[in-house]
Amino acid sequence: MNLTMDFSVDRPGKLITIKRPFNAELPLVWAAFTKSEILDQWWAPKPWRAKTKSMDFRPGGHWHYAMVGPAGEESWSLGRYQTIQPQKGFTQLVNFSDADGNLDNNMPKSNWEVDFSPLDNGSLVVLQITFDDLAQLDALIQMGFSGGMAMIMNQLDVLIASNPERWITTASAL
Repeated sequence: MNLTMDFSVDRPGKLITIKRPFNAELPLVWAAFTKSEILDQWWAPKPWRAKTKSMDFRPGGHWHYAMVGPAGEESWSLGRYQTIQPQKGFTQLVNFSDADGNLDNNMPKSNWEVDFSPLDNGSLVVLQITFDDLAQLDALIQMGFSGGMAMIMNQLDVLIASNPERWITTASAL
């Protein structure tokens, strides 16, 4: 299976679309995107790492986390879940924030729709990220969003391949 990421920008629609297949069954990929203990292992471009402060995966819940740099610097985000359809998709509003969850309105904010579907030999994840205006879309792109997303998606591949038996057990137990 070709595991490359398709990243496209629709400027008139103020939309970024990311399509990425994974060589893993849907329950495993779903767990990787919805469980903080798994997200913390791959959701940051190296040498950064993710650190969850709190996660409540339900409509009206949130994921409050930091990307922590090699010198200990922290970049905080708060994703607020709107809808969840188990193993099919979820939507969330994503803002940069501080460590206390106060939103940073000077940074880009976005609406994420994340869809999951099975493939013959794996799973497909499609992220559609919309913005209120082009300035916010452009700011996120200028921050290296495309390259960062490619890195973290590849890190999920490595994590899945590192110990499939542990992953199957973890995903089933969650």
